Amino acid sequence: MSKTPHIEGFTLQVKVYREEAGRWLADIPALPGVTAYGKTRKQAVAAAEALALRVIADRLEHGEAAPGELQVSFVAP
Repeated sequence: MSKTPHIEGFTLQVKVYREEAGRWLADIPALPGVTAYGKTRKQAVAAAEALALRVIADRLEHGEAAPGELQVSFVAP
């Protein structure tokens, strides 16, 4: 009987705003400091997602997250 690894899953909500000057801002409230700008909505969301993954990786390297496999999803309405 093989053991299936426990996969910890969580979804990070991406909040997207457009500034008056036209620049897009994407923020992930669950990860303080994860905010990114872009010329387009798509660029801002992609930059925020990449930054979030870097923050999660840093936390894993420093033992701040649960061990085992992680499944991360992003939702940008």
